[in-house]
Amino acid sequence: MNMDEDKPLLSRREARKLDRRDAIIGVARSYFLQHGYAATTMSGIAAAVGGSKATLWSYFPSKEALFEAVLDQATLDFRREIISLLKPGSDVEATLRSFCRRFIEKVTSAPSVSLHRLIHAEAGRFPEIGEIFYQRAPNTMTRLLGDFIDMAMEQGGLRRGDPRQAAKLLIAMCLYNNHQQLLLGRIDLVDAAQIEADADMAANVFLRAYAP
Repeated sequence: MNMDEDKPLLSRREARKLDRRDAIIGVARSYFLQHGYAATTMSGIAAAVGGSKATLWSYFPSKEALFEAVLDQATLDFRREIISLLKPGSDVEATLRSFCRRFIEKVTSAPSVSLHRLIHAEAGRFPEIGEIFYQRAPNTMTRLLGDFIDMAMEQGGLRRGDPRQAAKLLIAMCLYNNHQQLLLGRIDLVDAAQIEADADMAANVFLRAYAP
């Protein structure tokens, strides 16, 4: 009886721990973006969260581990969306056009632009955050897209080539125009028509280059 009574209590405790962890990550993300990686301290985040530094350390053993968790949370939903989008056997052209459009929407959003600026500004002094970001974002997107392209090549929907290099090419074309302008501060925002134009340009060039 006591064991049965303890199970809901344990579940609630674990739920509170997860909620607390998510709250820490949310505060840390804002703190990193506002102050930069170098100026962010575990003490500062603990104060912003409203707990002790010991409590923060019990969740995350280092600033690097906390930054990694921030990136995990920031990219998780989009990774799931892209996995769902790049379904094996789906129409190649329609899927790649949808990928380009959705990818550009994501990388030109205000939170993504802020995160990219942070990485570019700090990675020279802290290469570990560049590596964390690379593994969580560019490398993951390249792998997921490359797997889809590989299957399309195997099935004759695209000309045979190196699927990973093909994925890198398509991603680079998606990033070239408005995303680059946003990072450099030359424009403040991108509207739906501009996103559509960038997506069409990238997809059209890619599909012509890899036409079977």
